[in-house]
Amino acid sequence: MIKRLIVICIAIISSCGFAQQGTASPYSFYGIGSLKFKGTVENRSMGGIGVYLDSIHLNLRNPASYVGKNVDAYPYDGESRPVKFAVAGTSSNVTLKSDSGEAEGNSAIFDYIALSVPIGKFGFGFGLMPYTSVGYKLDDINNNDAIVNRFRGEGGVNRVFAGFGYQISKKLSAGVDINYNFGNVQNSAIEFAYTDDGDLVELQTREDSRSDLSGLNLNFGLAYKTKLSEKLELSATATFAPESKLSSDNTRAISTIDVTATGTETVLNTVDIDLESQNLRNTDLTLPSRWSIGTGLGKPQSWFIGAEYTHQNTSRFSNPFYSNDVSTFENASQVSLGGFYIPDFDAFTGYFKRVVYRAGINFANTGLVVKNESIKEFGISFGLGLPVGQRSRDPFSNLNLGLEIGKRGTTNNNLIQENFINFNVSLSLNSRWFRQKKYN
Repeated sequence: MIKRLIVICIAIISSCGFAQQGTASPYSFYGIGSLKFKGTVENRSMGGIGVYLDSIHLNLRNPASYVGKNVDAYPYDGESRPVKFAVAGTSSNVTLKSDSGEAEGNSAIFDYIALSVPIGKFGFGFGLMPYTSVGYKLDDINNNDAIVNRFRGEGGVNRVFAGFGYQISKKLSAGVDINYNFGNVQNSAIEFAYTDDGDLVELQTREDSRSDLSGLNLNFGLAYKTKLSEKLELSATATFAPESKLSSDNTRAISTIDVTATGTETVLNTVDIDLESQNLRNTDLTLPSRWSIGTGLGKPQSWFIGAEYTHQNTSRFSNPFYSNDVSTFENASQVSLGGFYIPDFDAFTGYFKRVVYRAGINFANTGLVVKNESIKEFGISFGLGLPVGQRSRDPFSNLNLGLEIGKRGTTNNNLIQENFINFNVSLSLNSRWFRQKKYN
């Protein structure tokens, strides 16, 4: 059963991840794309909080979680902790709304594949996930319904990470992730020319730009868990990612194109722009520092509620290769609230008594400012953790489903408001690799 689910889940996620762009947001035009959520479907279904830590779920928001144990008992008869594996993907539908009308967009993306292995007081984790995503198609129309500008973009930055955690005491653990970021961003722009009679000129000029990006950054984490009483448990977490750099290898070219009535663009000739003379051939991008703090209260294997605040010095972001006169960056922040409820974790009858029911809410300032308008985001989320496999052999494996509903941006100053619905799915598997022998 588990093996079949793995094959099905990976096949679906792979087709989603490579068949389409990872975003349909016009705001991915700015910077190096829309920042993707770093966390599991379980985190997203609880408003994005990463403060909940246990021994059977991956937590990609805090490397201290790789240890897999603080106060809670080992899930496998007090002897060992499970190796945790997870894979996930997201399908999104977005309605783009402006003062002049509405449009719809769809995207699907691979979210992550990750593994966590606890060994003694140490824990190790590694995996792959997207960091940013670019995918936009924008046409600037004047009052005469004529196209003035056309902008297209695709690509994004991926992240391979490896980290370890250490159990300082029964209540406190610490960890660090080492992230290698890589990818490319491709943008094109056409400024349409017309004759004096208002007819479209036969040949147009298109500017194509590409940046190949790479660089390292770190993420440090602390996790604390203690029992307040026999039934209540307090959790607290903190993370910090220092400022880092991305190296950008840039190219830019001007092409003469023939644009048909259907919008098809045929390149007739291309001239490369000399970026060396402008000191733009190789540039560095500043990735701003980020920190978060969170706390939560709950009854083990029954319920939990938590809150988390995240701050990012986005005002420090810079990309000299792509600049415009309408956007700037300010510091970003997010407040997340969420939790879960399990009717009866140990129920032998009644499947839905063992299901994990999750919900959350979040408010965010993305840090992007367009035409003096701060781009903000609001979302609510719901989720289910469905037990899979045979209860005797795979008691802690889950199929996780999540639903996010929210909006981003505003229609002020002729900007675009995004109303989005995201459907998330992940497979979270647990297996015991290390078991002490009882008999010789």
